[in-house]
Amino acid sequence: MTPVKLLIVVACALIDPDNRVLVAQRPEGKPMAGLWEFPGGKLEPDERPEPALIRELGEELGITVKEACLAPLTFASFPYPDFHLLMPLYICRRWEGAVTARENQALKWLRPGKLRDLAMPPADEPLIPHLIDLLGA
Repeated sequence: MTPVKLLIVVACALIDPDNRVLVAQRPEGKPMAGLWEFPGGKLEPDERPEPALIRELGEELGITVKEACLAPLTFASFPYPDFHLLMPLYICRRWEGAVTARENQALKWLRPGKLRDLAMPPADEPLIPHLIDLLGA
């Protein structure tokens, strides 16, 4: 069997008081540019998922999240051609600061059922039903 590179990426469904979920559009110049995704990113070597997500949310959105405010919801396991992606999805309802696009990405707050209307990376799409089950459409 050929070894497969495993890539772990953490993602977060930020949920506002109206039960809308934040998604970000990948900017030009990045792989899968134009697709919508849940904020997050890659783990650094020897980094745990929660601190990695807290770091990424600060870098991408300018918000501060406490580890106690992150709750694991589900995960995606998806075989891309060059690697296998493992992506835990956390939910977060509490953070400090205003959500701001800090990496030239567009942002949208949407009801979970409207997420299906967006073009998303294949690994993100199976996460949507879990958010609909949690929050309703």
